[in-house]
Amino acid sequence: MLKKDEKRNNYNAVINVESQKLSALWKSALIGIGVGLITTAYRFTLMKAESYSHSIYDFFRDRPMYLPLVFIGLAAAGYFVGFLVDRCKMISGSGVPQVKGTILGYFTPDWLKTLAGKFVGGAIAILAGLSLGREGPSIQLGASIAQGMGDYIGSSRTERKVLIASGGGAGLAAAFNAPLAGVMFAMEEIFKYFSPVVLLSAMVSAVIADFISKTAFGTNPVFHFELQSLIPLRGYWLLVLLGAVLGVSGAFYNYVLIGWQQFYKKISWLNTRTMPIIPFLLAGVMGLIFPVVLGGGHTLIDQLTDTAPLGGLILLLGVKFLFSTISFGSGAPGGIFFPLLVMGATIGAIFGNIAIHLGYDSVLFYNFVVLAMAGYFTAIVRAPITGTILLVEMTGTFTHLLSLAIVSISAYVLADLLKSAPVYDTMLDNMVVEHDLEMDESAKSKKIIINTIIHHGAPCDGKMLKDVGFPRNCLVISIKRGEHEMIPKGDSVLMSGDELKFLANLCDEVPLRIALGEMTANE
Repeated sequence: MLKKDEKRNNYNAVINVESQKLSALWKSALIGIGVGLITTAYRFTLMKAESYSHSIYDFFRDRPMYLPLVFIGLAAAGYFVGFLVDRCKMISGSGVPQVKGTILGYFTPDWLKTLAGKFVGGAIAILAGLSLGREGPSIQLGASIAQGMGDYIGSSRTERKVLIASGGGAGLAAAFNAPLAGVMFAMEEIFKYFSPVVLLSAMVSAVIADFISKTAFGTNPVFHFELQSLIPLRGYWLLVLLGAVLGVSGAFYNYVLIGWQQFYKKISWLNTRTMPIIPFLLAGVMGLIFPVVLGGGHTLIDQLTDTAPLGGLILLLGVKFLFSTISFGSGAPGGIFFPLLVMGATIGAIFGNIAIHLGYDSVLFYNFVVLAMAGYFTAIVRAPITGTILLVEMTGTFTHLLSLAIVSISAYVLADLLKSAPVYDTMLDNMVVEHDLEMDESAKSKKIIINTIIHHGAPCDGKMLKDVGFPRNCLVISIKRGEHEMIPKGDSVLMSGDELKFLANLCDEVPLRIALGEMTANE
């Protein structure tokens, strides 16, 4: 018969993930090194590809007799990228929904196949000039590296998921020189669960990956805006107005982006292999007549000045908007972060020009540009803390946190009132419904621990455990309140902030997470 201390130790071994902090930290450090090296290589490749893209189109613009060869080559490249996506559907789009799906248990991707396909497919798309970014693929590359390494060094399924989330955050950190944003993205968007282990693991991976990236690319922020002054308090009503504009614009972007994805699928003569041909050919047209919209948008940022004609800025925004949504809607490997930040900056430039005409100092122009980037990101992705921190790190200034927060909150509220769902959540839902990709229903004899936190005002908040009616195919094995761990009893009263741990069959993970989320969240 086991002694009392032995029973206690066995119980703690099952429920106490925090007891593995030190183990998780050194593993996260290894993940950070691997992610930093791969993401830095990918970032360097895409920078060269975007530079070569402009040079190629400049060369052929003056040699019209070779244009048929250009478009034949673009069509072939588009078909090859479509072929890669068809062979590995996990590499389509940005990759963030796929990472979230892996964390939730929807997918069990082949990490090496995903890594290679995403790297090659993303580089070809940028070389052709598609309006896509590097950050989403960097997140997926980081998560893939973490998945591959986690298969060898992860001690449990839960720990492997923590490492995958940390790898994704490290990928964002290395892509944008933004370690804090990488950490917050892992917490706020990918894992959507807070614990000391998740936080520390994400921090270690992100800092190390960021250090490697900065060693290669330097410590300068990604954007170099001269923010010489603060918006006066009497002008803060403009921030609320700007946030409202961005909230509506972000909801419209989500609607159009998802609409393009559905439109591609409705065309009978298109399939996964031929869809990317359309944006590849369009990239050829843009490269010849409107090259400023090619790639992520670094060139377009240089056009945003307080002296730029308002009509020209509106034209830039419209063309970049359509080209970006058409590029991403095709399923070509590439992200939306950087293009949407550039579009947000353009909206800010338009808003800033109008504000200057209304009598505000022209020195505030770039303030509106930066604020609009954070607000547009928040309205689309619905991650306000990540958006705020990302822009702080990308611009290198910490003096505009209040104005960034006001714009982000306003944009979030307007997008929510318009019932615009977060773009990555919508994409993940569509992937699950339409493709049923690699659902993890194997290993029915295996068990998994599912963690969730009770939100204030959730259906189970304030109720006794026996009255909640959790699904029958799971067992509550722990209630953690603050630093105290309690063994669940029928008359245990659940409170907001409690961390619950459920023991369940591995094959039931997906529906259980959905059901438990509905019972412990307040939305």
